[in-house]
This record gives sequence, C-alpha cells and structure tokens, in this order.
Amino acid sequence: MDWDQDGDTLAIIADKSSSIYLWDANTNKTIQMDTGMREPMSFLRWSKTEAILAAGTAKGNLLIYNRQTSRKIPILGKHTKRITCGCWSSGKLLALGGEDRLITISNHEGDTIRVATVKGEPSDMQFIVMKTDDRPSGSETTVSVVLGKKILYLFNFKDPDNPIELQFQQHYGSIVSYKWYGDGYIMIGFSLGFFVVISTHIREIGHEILQACNHKDILTSIAISPSLNKAASCGDNCIKIHDLSDLNEMYAIINLEDENKGLDQLSWTDDGQLLAVSTKRGSLHVFLTKLPILGDSCSTRIAYLTSLLEVTVANHIEREIPITVSVEVEPSFVAVGHYHLAVGMNNRAWFYALGENSVKKLKDMEYLGTVTNMCLNSDYAAALFEGKVQLHMIESEGMGTQEERETRLFPDNDDKSKILCHALSSDFLIYGTDGGVIQYFYIEDWQYVNDYRHTVSVRKIFPDPNGSRLVFIDDKSDGFVYCPVNDGIYEIPNFQPTIKGILWENWPLDKGVFVAYDDDKIYTYVFHKDTIQGSKVILAGGTKVPYSHKPLLLYNGELTCQTQSGKTNTVALSTHSFLGILKGMGPNDMKQMLTQTLMLKRFPEAWELCKLLNNQSSWTELARACLHHMELEFAIRVYRTIRNVGMVMSLEQMKGIEDHNLLAGHLAMFTNDFNLAQDLYLASSCPSAALEMRRDLQHWDNALQLAKRLAPDEIPFISKEYAVQLEFTGDYVNALAHYEKGITGNSKFQEHDEACLAGVAQMSIRMGDIRRGVNQAIKHPSRVLKRDCGAILESMKQFSEAAQLYEKGQYYDKAASVYIRCKNWAKVGELLPHVFSPKIHLQYAKAKEADGRYKEAVLAYENAKQWDNVIRLYLDHLNNPEKAVTIVRETQSLDGAKMVARFFLQLGDYGSAIQFLVMSKCNNEAFSLAQQHNKMEIYADIISSENTTNEDYQSIALYFEGEKKHFQAGKFFLLCGQYARALKHFLKSPNTDDNMAIEMAIETVGQAKDEALTNQLIDYLMGESDGIPKDAKYLFRLYMALKQYREAARTAIIIAREEQCAGNYRNAHDVLFSMYSELKTQKIKIPSEMATNLMILHSYILVKIHVKHDDHLKGARMLIRVANNISKFPSHIVPILTSTVIECHRAGLKKSAFGFAAMLMRPEYRNKIDLRYKKKIEAMVRRPDTSEAEEPTTPCPYCEFLLPECELLCPGCKNNLPYCIATGRHMVKGDWTMCPHCDFPALFSEFRSLLQNESTCPMCSEKVNVASLMKTVDCTPYLKLEVE
Repeated sequence: MDWDQDGDTLAIIADKSSSIYLWDANTNKTIQMDTGMREPMSFLRWSKTEAILAAGTAKGNLLIYNRQTSRKIPILGKHTKRITCGCWSSGKLLALGGEDRLITISNHEGDTIRVATVKGEPSDMQFIVMKTDDRPSGSETTVSVVLGKKILYLFNFKDPDNPIELQFQQHYGSIVSYKWYGDGYIMIGFSLGFFVVISTHIREIGHEILQACNHKDILTSIAISPSLNKAASCGDNCIKIHDLSDLNEMYAIINLEDENKGLDQLSWTDDGQLLAVSTKRGSLHVFLTKLPILGDSCSTRIAYLTSLLEVTVANHIEREIPITVSVEVEPSFVAVGHYHLAVGMNNRAWFYALGENSVKKLKDMEYLGTVTNMCLNSDYAAALFEGKVQLHMIESEGMGTQEERETRLFPDNDDKSKILCHALSSDFLIYGTDGGVIQYFYIEDWQYVNDYRHTVSVRKIFPDPNGSRLVFIDDKSDGFVYCPVNDGIYEIPNFQPTIKGILWENWPLDKGVFVAYDDDKIYTYVFHKDTIQGSKVILAGGTKVPYSHKPLLLYNGELTCQTQSGKTNTVALSTHSFLGILKGMGPNDMKQMLTQTLMLKRFPEAWELCKLLNNQSSWTELARACLHHMELEFAIRVYRTIRNVGMVMSLEQMKGIEDHNLLAGHLAMFTNDFNLAQDLYLASSCPSAALEMRRDLQHWDNALQLAKRLAPDEIPFISKEYAVQLEFTGDYVNALAHYEKGITGNSKFQEHDEACLAGVAQMSIRMGDIRRGVNQAIKHPSRVLKRDCGAILESMKQFSEAAQLYEKGQYYDKAASVYIRCKNWAKVGELLPHVFSPKIHLQYAKAKEADGRYKEAVLAYENAKQWDNVIRLYLDHLNNPEKAVTIVRETQSLDGAKMVARFFLQLGDYGSAIQFLVMSKCNNEAFSLAQQHNKMEIYADIISSENTTNEDYQSIALYFEGEKKHFQAGKFFLLCGQYARALKHFLKSPNTDDNMAIEMAIETVGQAKDEALTNQLIDYLMGESDGIPKDAKYLFRLYMALKQYREAARTAIIIAREEQCAGNYRNAHDVLFSMYSELKTQKIKIPSEMATNLMILHSYILVKIHVKHDDHLKGARMLIRVANNISKFPSHIVPILTSTVIECHRAGLKKSAFGFAAMLMRPEYRNKIDLRYKKKIEAMVRRPDTSEAEEPTTPCPYCEFLLPECELLCPGCKNNLPYCIATGRHMVKGDWTMCPHCDFPALFSEFRSLLQNESTCPMCSEKVNVASLMKTVDCTPYLKLEVE
C-alpha cells in the first residue's frame, strides 16, 4: 500500500495478483487498474512530487503509471528477478532493488541511468543528501539501502566507484529499520533491541554517536517525528520515546501489557500529534502525543485539559484532591471559577458545579457568536464573542434574583466600540475596547463605576486577585499597570512585544508581584505602591520557560505550568531563589539573593539572609531598602541591630508624621536623594524643611533661593554661612558680597553682625583694600580678628600694617617678629618686656652683639636660653669667667664647657681645664692634658664621678699601673670590669690604717663572682700567701659581698666571739646585729647560737641603760641573765659578778646576791675582787640573807602560759620567746610594738618610757621618735620562728 503525495489516493497490490487497486479517499471509490503484466506485482511506490506510480513485478519488470494522463509505461527486464524495494527522489529519480542483487537508478520515464551490483539482497531503500564539507546544492545523489539485513550501503550514483558499506557488531542482530534525520544523521533499529545513531559526515562516518539497548528481547520498528523533534522505537510490549536534542535521556515509555504477542510497526502523523502502532495480534493503537494547551485559573484553583475529552480541576496549594471532569466535545476554551467549571467550543458552553469530590453538570448555553474567551466568578459568567461581552448568572434558578440582574450585554447599544478583552473579579466586570477605554462595571450595584481612556486600543487586561490593580497590554504591545482607585497609570519597563499573558502573585503576603510570559521567558515584575519616589513598576529578573509550557498560576515564586502532555509542571522563578535551602550557599550567591528579596520587598527573608551574611554592608543595604519603601518599623529594627543609634532616634521621631510627602522627604534625605527630598518637602505641609535641609547640607545657593520664597528673615544668616564657605574655597569677591549682605544692623544679632564685619575686614584686605580692612579690624573688638588680619597682611608683605595690628591685638611676639623683618629695632626694644619667644630674643641679641652692645646682648641671649652665646660673651667680651663657670655648671652645656676649658688652658689652670674638658665629653683631650701635666689624680677623681666608658677607665688604670700606683690602678681596673687585674693590684697595694685596699679587693671579688678570684682572696685573708692572717672581719665582709650569708653568719659568730673575749662587747653586739638583720632580709633562718649570743650581749648593754636611769631591778635582772652565761665574758668575769652582787643587793634580790657572792669567793676569783667591795661581799657570804620577792609573771605570747617576765623559754609550749629590746623581758601580746628601723619587738609601754630619756633604739642605735611608735594590734606574723 502507498498514499500519493496529496494523500488523496491509496494504491494497493494483492498477493498473486497482477492488478493495482486505487482507492479515492474523497469519493470513497475503488478502481481496479489492469497493468498488462502477466506476473504478480511485488512492489509499488508513488512519486514524492507528482501523481506518478512505479510498480515492480515478481520477474523484475517495471510499470510507470501517470495518474493525471493515465499513461502507462511498461519497462521489461529492468531486473532479472523480483523487485523487492525502491524509492523516488524529490528530483523525479527512481531507485530499485531486487533479488538479483542489483540497484538501478532510472528517470521518471523508466530510462536506466546507473546500475550497481551489491553483496546481499537489498531492502529498505531511501534517497538521501550526504553530509559533506563542500556540499554544493543539497541534491539527492545518494541511495541508502540495507543489504542482507546486516550492512547499510550508501551508493552515490554520481560517484559509483566509492560506495560506503557500514557493518555493525554481530550482537546487535539484523537491521530492522533505519531513519534519516537532522543534518545527515541515521537512526538504526536492530532486531535484538539495540538502537544506534551514526553520522554520515565524511570525517565521522562509521562513528556511533549513541548506542543503547532499548528493548530486552526484540525491536520491531523505529519512527521519527521532525515536528515534535522526537524518536520512538517499539519492541517487546512497549514503546520508548527519546528527545532528539538529548538522546541519552528517555522522554517517555508506553507499556502495552495486553499485547503478549508483541508489537509490529510504528508511525507518527506529519504534525506529530498522533503516534500509531500495529501489533502482531492484528490490533492498532493510536496515542495522542500532544494536547491543545487549554487551561484557566481562579485564585489558587486551576483547570486544564488532560485529554481531548477530559478536564482536571486541581488546587495543589490548598492540597485538594484533583477532580476529573469528562466533557462531551473537544473544547476550544476552558474557564474556572470558585465553584464552577465552564468548557465550550464555537458558540456553546457547558457549565459544571464543582463539589468536594464530585462534579455535577448544570447546563449548557448558546451565545450569539463564537466565544473567544470566558471568565467566571462565584455567581456570574462573562463570555466574549464578536466584540461583545455577555454577563449572566451561572445558576439563576431558585436564587430569587431580579430578572434584569440575570444577564446583560456589553457594550450598551448606543456604544459603537468593540470589546477586545475582558476579565471578571469577585466584584467587577472589567473590559477593554478598541477605543482604548477600560470600563469597570460593579456587579453588586449593577452599574459602571470607573473608566479610563487610553491613547490606543486595549488588547488584553489582567486584574490582580481582588481587582484593585490591573495590567493591560495596548495595541502597540506596551504594558501598563492601572490603579482604578487613583486613576494612576504606570508603564511597565522593558516590556517585550512578544508577551502573551500576565499572572499576578496569589500568595497573600506578596501583593504587587506579577509575571509576564512569552514562549521562551518569564519576566518577574514588582509594582511598588509606596516608595519615596512614588509608585513605580520594576523588572526583578527573568526565568527561562521550558519548551511548550503555558503558565497557569503563580504562588509564592512558584509557577504552575500546563504542558502538551496534559500534565502540570512547576517552575521555580529565578527571582525567588532565596526560598530554597540557604545552607552551604556562598556569600556571592547570598548577596544576589539579598538583592532579589529587596526588589520583591520580602524583608523578613532579607533579614534572615543578612543574619547569615553578617556584614555591615548587607545590613545597610536592607536598611536603605526599608527607607526607600517607607517601612519605618522594619528600618528601625535593622538600624537597632547594627547599633546605628542616630538613625534609630531620627526614625523614632518620625513615627507620628502623617503627611506622606513630609515623611517621604525625610526618608529621601536619609538616602542622600536631596533633590527629591526638596521636591517632597515643598509639596508637603512643612515646606520650610527643604530650607532647613539645604542649610544643613551647606547647599547655600539653593538655600538662598528657598529663603527668598519661604523665609526672607533668614537671608542674612544664610549669606554669612555662605560667605564663610566661599572664603574657604578662595572666592573672596563673592565672600565679601555675602558678608556685606549678612549685616542686619539689629542690636539683637550683635554677635552675628560682628562676625560679618570681621569677614568684611578680612575680605577687604584680601581684595587689596588694605586701608578699609585695617580700619575695620582696629575698630572691631576682637583680638583674634586683629591676629588673623595681621597674618593676611604679613603674607602680603605689608609688614608695618601687620605689626600695627599684632600690637593692637596684644600679640607682642608676632608684632616683634614683624618689626624685626622691618629692621625696626627701636620698636622691638619697646616690646621685649612683653615678648616670650626665644627666637625673637635671639634675633635681638644678635643685632645688639653686632652693634657691640654686649650687656644688652647677654641679657637677650639669656632670655632666648642661648647659654653657649652667653658663656662666649662673658669669656670673650665681658671678661667675667666666674659667671661663665656658674652658667656651665647650671646648664651642663657641652660647648660652653669646651669654651671654659679653653679659657683655663690659656691661663695655665690645668686642673680646671681638665674638669671642663670632661664636662664637655672631650675625655681624650682631658686624658692627654692630665698625662702631660701630671694631673692624672685630678682627672681620675673627675672622671670617676661621671658616666664614663670602660676605655677611659682602662686608659687611667694602665697609666697608674705604669706609675706603680697599685691602689689607683686596681680601682680603675675594677671600674672597667677587669676584675683579675684589679684584685692583683689591690693585693699588691701597701697596707694602710684603714685597709682600703682589702675592702676594695672584697668589693672586686663580690662583683666578679669568679671562684678562682674568691679562692685567691680567701688565701690572702687566711695569710697563706704572706703568712700574716688578716682580721676575720674582712672574711666576713667577703662572704657578705658574695652573698654567702650562711658562711658570713658563721664568720660573724667567730668575730663576735673574738670581740667578746677581747671585752669589746658593743662591737660584738653590732656584728651580730648587722648579720642578724641581713639574714632576716634574705629570709634565711638565723642560727640559734647567733640569736642566743645577741640576746646575752643585748642584755649586757641594757644593764648600763637601766642602771644609768636608777632602775636597779631591771638592771639586776639583766645582770643575773649575763652572770648565768659568764663564760661568754672571760675577760671581765669578776667585775661582772661584782656588779651583779651589788645591783641584786640594791634591788632587794638578796638570795640572788648571795648566790653570786658565794661564786666570787672561789679561790680563782677572790683575789681579783675590787678592794672597795671585797669586805662587803665577804660579809654577805658570812651572814647570808636569802629573802627575795617572787619575780612577776606574764603570759606566753604563744600559749598564754604564765611565766616569769624575764624568762625566755616557755615551759608550756617549749618555744623560745621573743624579747623586748627595751627591757630584755619576754614579749606580751597586748603590749607589742616594733622599732621602725630594725623591726625588733619591744613592749610598747616600756619602749615609750625608755624613749623619754633615751633618743635611740638600744638594738640598732638609730634615732627613734616617740610619735612614730605604733602599737601592733596583730602580732601573729612576728611569732613565726626565724631562728633555726
């Protein structure tokens, strides 16, 4: 079978028949045509361009039949065997293949042009255009044919010697079918389910672009639809559809479960709307591949065509279950309302009531013309046909509606305009006419309420959900937003002429957002009603529309679209990307999203983005957007977050402003749009705010213009401020003019007028009118003005006038400086008592010195603190070296010292010269001078008191070494840190009475901290080097210098013992006390022997003090303590025991006196007793009196045990008790004080009474003032054991 090129005639051949049957589709008649051939027909094909039919026979003969002329041309022997396949080219060429394995190319008359022999039996033959680099015309010169079901053979009859054979892998199976498409691509289907695409471009030939196993067992056919850009393959029991633009992706799979015998052939219609497949069982399935895109929305409800006779109503936003409505005819329009659905075609419409899960058909209605568009609301339907709109109730029965409110035809009869578009909101019927009129008809009052006249006809209108705004597209394809409330009209920017429709945002919180769409793109627009610049429409961005998607509903940035397949798909607008997941987004993406949120006025989302970005610029951007949209509360919240206190306070003050223009003006000012702010202020109830703003901004020209209109009294004050700015920028001419304009002459504004007059004075001088300026300045009360004018005149080199003004203004330093420039010394001299600038005194001094008036010059130099010049004049001209020396000593001037040294050198006073050379840091000259004139001792004395370098000390040391002056050499080696050489010289130094050399040697070793040097000095002190042991005190001092306090302590005990043995008790006491204090300072435990010895020696010293003050009892108690340790006082045993007996007797301690008297009667002591007391003591022993009062007791400071007051060991706690340095008794807690110098304890009452007679501390011998004694409240820190 084959259809002719027009699709009117179907040619059919039957098995074993030599006839051809022609069926006419228009007349439905069949004609049997006799071919004149005896053998049966095996092949037929109509030409692509003409009504010519080629038919082949089983024996290889050919018949060409022209239907128009009814001419038959039989060609015998075209092939030797059955003709099996063939095809026509668009250029009237016929290619045939037969079982004889020949391919013949013939013209439309049947004449053979080319014959080719092939390897296998040909089948499935097609004419094609080969894809080449140098394609000349695109003519069909190549035949493609399948050979033996395995090879694809490409035969170019213009180049017969170079055919192309394409062989495929064995596991693909045999070739079932192949199709050419695109620019030289072949799609091939193989029997084992494989699906291969190859290119025939000469460079790519044989290369498989795609290879896929589409079917598991078998593939029976493939088909391509160029109009749909789709390819389909069938096999097993399914059809698989691919998109030719992306073959790797599967577009759709259609399963036919019932067809268990498998599928056979597959074919598309030319327009691609239908896909037919035949089955092995003999049935035919036809699939609808694309539906007419019909759909409508009302609020969040949508209705769309899901099949030719099926409409689905859905509300995905409110999660309602979709309702499917079966309709009677394939509709050409669909409309949906809150409760109804309408579908229709031509002039008929069917209405359905929508229940929760059910649909009820209400009625069908006929109109007066073909309906092009229909709209529904909850009660009414409005149909547009032939330039008219019919508004009628959907359900009129039983509602009791007045008859005239049931239906109405627009426009009225007297209106000749033609309605081009209409819309129905819940309250209004709105329509646009060819005359450019947009009419609002209020359904409730059944009358017109508003109209707007546009310049050209209105083609389409799209009201927002509540009808308060609408977008209309006019005849010029321009778009506008119209607000019927205020008749405002706003052009939509960048509105494309291809726009097909508008959808308003249905999300209740996002009013003002709408999208305009065409076939390729969706444009998001925002209508900003309240901004500081007034209402305006902005383009927020664009989003690509997927192929053949029609937008139906916009809700919160998500667009619901209807597709050709009868389904819906959602598209997220690129302008609403911030609604996605923000985690993991980069800062640049988030900044872009922030811009989107601000454009769409989505401030809560912008707030969240700013929190994530967390940078100042983002918060500022959000705040500025809030100001732009006059969102005060949100702006305050943002500024509070970024701690902008000034803005928060300013905005808080504005909260109560009701005047829209005034508020917008303030906000425009905050966003730095000052011209807009001025316009808004002037249009507001407070126009003076514009003047205030211009003044604050220092826009003086604008401020003056506004002041002329709004506040003439302010002109002088603005002029003065303007003049100040002009003066600053150097425009003195205009500054002078404005200063003059600023003078009010009103005593109330005296300060302002003075400032203006000052300006006039300064500007006059700058303009060259010096006399006027100077007179004005002198008259003016301000000192500062005189100084400023003087400075201007000085810069203009008008020195005399400048000096005059400075003097008048009492700026004497400046006046004197200018008079010096004029060489007016007389005036300078007059002003000098008032001048404090050293620079001026110096200039004056130089001038006077040049005149030879040295006394005046010296005075001026002194005032200028130029001491070197003062010294120079005293030495060179005034012959007063004493004064020069005094000044050098006071000022420590180096140059002055050099001058004085030079002066003494000329006089031959080398000692003084050396002294002043050292003072001037000329040590080398001083050293040379000392060497020449044998004054090195003087130089050494001077330099050792200065901050001198080691090199200087070394040079002196070397000099003394050469002179064999060991002590001086050692001293200077020590100063320069050469300790070994210093020690060598100190040890060589001859011994003097004060043994200074040994002292210095000890100091050297102490500083050196060198063990070898220490050992050397110890050997020397022990007498190992010269056999003469030195005094132990030097060893003690060495240990102290080395900070070896324990060794020093032992040495101190030895020294004290020696002093004690020698009877030098005070010396022994002082050695032990100093060592005790040092150990205490270093926080080292004091040896108990040292503490005991110090206590006994101190008790002995106290005896003398108490006896001197006739306190015999205290003296006796201390003597008893000393006598009990008499072995410590070997050189004075008898005198001490004698004193003890006498003092005990005087104090009434008879028993103690007897005890010590008996001790004196020992043979070794008896003869040594002083003859004055001998008899008396003997009598005491002979006639003993052992009466004695008990010693008073006081509590132990540690444990409160009562023990005798002079007892120092507590029997209760076994502690050694601290003793009072004034009485020798043990300390008591409640009567505690400390010596301010040595920090030893004393009984407060006893120490005070002692200091009435004595002025020094008995322990440290330092002077103590009674007033400085403080009673110690808490003595606990002093009870910590310091003794080992």
